[in-house]
Formats: sequence, structure tokens, C-alpha cells
Amino acid sequence: MTQAARNRAARFRWSGLWRTWPRRIALGAVLVIVVPVLTAGAALRLNYSGDPGDGTRTRGHDAIWLGHAWVDGRKDDADLAAFAARIKGTGIKDLYVHAGPLEHDGTLPAARYPRARWLLDAVHRTLPGTRVQAWLGDKLATEGPDGLRLERAASRSAVVASTRQILDAGFDGVHFDLEPLHSGDGNYLSLLDDLRGLTRARKVPLSVAAHQIDPLPEAHRAVGALSGSPKWWSQKFFGQVARRVDQIAVMSYDTWMPLEGMYGGYVAEQTALALEVTPPETDLLMGLPFFHENDLGHHEAAETVAAAVRGTRLGLGRTDRGRERFGVALYVDFAARDGDWAAYRKGWN
Repeated sequence: MTQAARNRAARFRWSGLWRTWPRRIALGAVLVIVVPVLTAGAALRLNYSGDPGDGTRTRGHDAIWLGHAWVDGRKDDADLAAFAARIKGTGIKDLYVHAGPLEHDGTLPAARYPRARWLLDAVHRTLPGTRVQAWLGDKLATEGPDGLRLERAASRSAVVASTRQILDAGFDGVHFDLEPLHSGDGNYLSLLDDLRGLTRARKVPLSVAAHQIDPLPEAHRAVGALSGSPKWWSQKFFGQVARRVDQIAVMSYDTWMPLEGMYGGYVAEQTALALEVTPPETDLLMGLPFFHENDLGHHEAAETVAAAVRGTRLGLGRTDRGRERFGVALYVDFAARDGDWAAYRKGWN
């Protein structure tokens, strides 16, 4: 071969490489992304298989989140009678009634719950044995300039004072939902310690809503590094929170899962992870999606009540079938449809 021919062959090889290289990069990227997703999807779907078996239904420790209309004057005796009929025969014991939100300094204006006394008296009369907990929350300043700052001792003290105020109003307990709450937040643990002292003295439950647990080790760190907004808590942190409260409800929805089988398998995994680190004296509740939206985090065709209940039962049966202080929490009353209630009754009660 002449030198000219060798040069032409070399140019051909290099030009061919450059033409195919972008396609190879694209293929490699697809494989890097798709293969783990498909593998994880298959694993979750497998986790959703099997029979939950006996002993995996309600223990009478269920709860429901109720909207602000119950304490601001929009609800009346007829509404409560209809609600009482709706939950008759279920395991619902706790009502998380939205009485906030807190101000960003931790205070709580009493004007936010003007009809609390009516609700408390009416529930205790109509649904004896049912507890009415004040659902308090606020946006945390963990991912932006505005919000409640738990790193400030004055803010934490104000939250404790607000809790004392709400208990003085007659509520049977307090349920906190503070978001976005990052894994490992020592200021949050300090707040829970202070709150527990108050609620124990009053002999009422301290309850919290909890983020989901890392589905893979250190997933919260990886997602946080990429987005600045870690989605999950570490299992260790979840356990630290669970040991400081009387009741912990996992917000096991908004999971990003695109298919019902994957979502059910994910809930089964979350149930198992939570059971492993929640002490037996703490109520553990798994959230059920009683709402209907379609966005990046929540696909209503995938995140169904039926799948959540089945996943919960599978996780319970595999991990701690005899667990007594366990239940589900329904989110949320004002967005629920008849089908959600039917799936809850059929699958869990």
C-alpha cells in the first residue's frame, strides 16, 4: 500500500470513529440510566408479589389528616355526622386536624382555630375514644431564605410555647409536619426532646409526619448533592426520630413511581425499613394517598390506595407480623374519593 493510500485509510478510520462516537456516548448514557432503572423496577415489582397472609390488617391504630375547614367554621354537625358514618367500622383512632400553620417565628395565632372547641366536644360526643390531634406545620428555611429556622433557639422555644397553647385549647395531642426536613437535622431532634417533655407531662401523644427512608444506602446524600433537595431520610435518622415520639406517620406517597406494581413494591420496602428501626412502643403508620394529582412526583394511576395497602401488608407480614402498634394514615379527607375509601376498607379493615 502506498503512503497516500495509508493516509486515506487512516482518515477514513478516524472520520468513522468521530461519526459513531456520539452515538456510542448516547448509547452508553442510556445504558447507565436505563439499566439500573429497569433493574430497580423489576426488583420493586418482585417485592410486590406474594400473599400478605393473615394478621396483616388493621389493629385499630389508623389515622386521617383533616383539612382546616374543621376548625375555621366551614364544617358543622351535619358534616361530622357524615364523617362519623364514613369511618364507622374502620380502625381510625386519630384525627390530625390542621390547626396551623405556624408563623415562621414558631408562634401560632389563636385566630387560626376559632371552632376548635366545637370540634373537640362534637368528636368526643359522636366518636368516643377517638383522639383529635392538632396538626401543626410550617415551611422550613432549609432550601430557601423564607421559613421556620430550627437552628434558632428562640424559634424552637416558640414552637414549644405554641404546642402548650394548642393543648390548653383542649386538643388530645399534637402532630407536626415540618418540611423540607433534611436527614440528620440535630435541631429537629432537640425540638422533639423539648416537645416530648411537655406532651409527657400532659399525658398526650406527640406525633410527627416523616419523610421516606433511603431506598438505597446514602440515597439522600446523592440526591441532595445533585439537586440541593434531598428527598429521603437515612434509616438511622428515622430511628432517632421514632424513638423521640409516640407516633410516626410515613408520608409514603409522592414517590416518583410510574407504575402501580413498582409503587406497591416501594411501599413494602418502606414499611420494612421503618419497622426495623421503630421501637415497639411507638405507633408506626404508613401513609395512604387519598388524593389525585399527576406531576413528576405523583402519578395517580400508580400511587393507588389499593397498592399502598397491599404494599403495607406485605412489608408488615415479612418484617414484624405481630407488631401491635401499627397502622395506616389517610391523606387527606378533602381530596378523597369514594373509591379511596372503598379500597381502604377492602384491603385493610
